[in-house]
Amino acid sequence: MRRFLLLLLTTIALPLHAAPAAKAIFAGGCFWCMESDFEKVKGVISVVSGYTGGRVGNPSYEQVSAGGTGHREAVEVTYDPAKVTYGQLVDVFWRNIDPLDATGQFCDKGDQYRAAIFWRDAEQRRIAELSLANARKRFGDVATEVFPATAFYRAEEYHQDYYKKNPVRYRFYRASCGRDARLKAVWGR
Repeated sequence: MRRFLLLLLTTIALPLHAAPAAKAIFAGGCFWCMESDFEKVKGVISVVSGYTGGRVGNPSYEQVSAGGTGHREAVEVTYDPAKVTYGQLVDVFWRNIDPLDATGQFCDKGDQYRAAIFWRDAEQRRIAELSLANARKRFGDVATEVFPATAFYRAEEYHQDYYKKNPVRYRFYRASCGRDARLKAVWGR
């Protein structure tokens, strides 16, 4: 009986461990817009604007926007896999980009604004490549690319949560860039 009580007390006292958070990296043009869209997804813990895929360590916004670093504006999404799957995040990504634009996204042009999925492990790679194959079935020639993740560099603080810090400027930028109109034309409702 004593052993049973000890076992029961030990079991009750054990802390409940939540599943570890996972990360995903997407480049979809302006990171302000991608950050805003991903933060609305239930199960997303945080979204960080930054740069990835290039050759320059710890680049600045000025370096990336000038071109030549190989980096793209991107977001690193931290999420709870018990609440949202990587596949669901990939679907959110596709619905928020123009997969046909090889020159950038919406009004932002240049390699630094081209759309891409950066996978972190074999399962993410499988899902990303399958989603790309499905996009090609639907649209034919797709400009969006899939790459292995490399270092992700956090963008300057003034870029983080830009849509919250500067809501009027953000809404003007998004509308004048034609993002939502183009998304509706490509994806429908």
